Amino acid sequence: MKVAIIGGGTMGTVYGHNIAKMEGVRAAGVCDVNRAKAERLAQVCATNAYTSMDRLLAQEAPDVVCLCIPTFLHRSYFEQLAAAGKHVICEKPIALSLEDARSMIESSRKHQVRGFIGQVLRFFPNYADAAEKVRAGKIGKPGVAHFKRISAFPAGEGNWFRDREQSGGVILDLMIHDIDYARLLFGDVRSVYARLHHSRKPGAEMEYAQVTLKFRNNAIASLEGFWGYPGPFTTAFELAGDKGIIRLDSSQAHSLDIKTGQSGLTSQVQGQVQVPQSPMKHDPYFYEISHFLDCIREDKTPIVTMGDALHALSIALAAEHSARTGLPVEMEGEI
Repeated sequence: MKVAIIGGGTMGTVYGHNIAKMEGVRAAGVCDVNRAKAERLAQVCATNAYTSMDRLLAQEAPDVVCLCIPTFLHRSYFEQLAAAGKHVICEKPIALSLEDARSMIESSRKHQVRGFIGQVLRFFPNYADAAEKVRAGKIGKPGVAHFKRISAFPAGEGNWFRDREQSGGVILDLMIHDIDYARLLFGDVRSVYARLHHSRKPGAEMEYAQVTLKFRNNAIASLEGFWGYPGPFTTAFELAGDKGIIRLDSSQAHSLDIKTGQSGLTSQVQGQVQVPQSPMKHDPYFYEISHFLDCIREDKTPIVTMGDALHALSIALAAEHSARTGLPVEMEGEI
């Protein structure tokens, strides 16, 4: 299967390193408007570099294209690729508006291609294991949860994260991982209440969000997201049921501690948006991409669907609205 990558930044680099390791998969070109980035990633994947997506499609004829580009560009590129008959793996969030997300879903249906959104948290082993234990009733009926996800403020060349009109901010870009996971555990959300504080002072950029989700099954979840944390990328959750509790704190759960020199993937993404590390042979992105490719080969339903991504976006947008108005938002049944 021939897989191309559009976008040579942090996530494009993560995808490239993983695709290069996969059996039965060949990198079929990488593209970035910055030729240096494209050429650097092409070396990782042992493929050709392009600055034009149209030229890549014409020269390489990929079966699947991975979109690792800024969020505000998702709809345009996704729909161009769908119209060209290409299956698309697109990084989260699906889009910045429900209108764009619905249009992307309709485009994949219209052109009969598969679309996938990289809500990768479902592929992290500790999160997947916790979800399985909840489903198996290990903690009884779950009723209360807390999630935390904090990192440095995204940096790097041409930092589109600073522009909330392009990135959506900390809720849409960072917290949406935990929004999707909470919905996986507890189902549909009934109401959303959020508070948001952000600062763009030079040298002290930050954005902090606190979101409360009430679910239709009467469970409640508190979510915390923070860009600007002066420490390592940290995630945590606490899931409480009437028979037990499951806790994870990534800062306390190091099964393997590895220190390496500044080479390979670490140096290529240093100082940009942070990506959680894993001590496994393959990282969660490897398993996510492999799963999506298997879904194409075998015509299977993915673990996370475009519909799931649409629901996560609707909750994130409701949180943004609540933060602006100071009022809770009641979620409608259909989106």
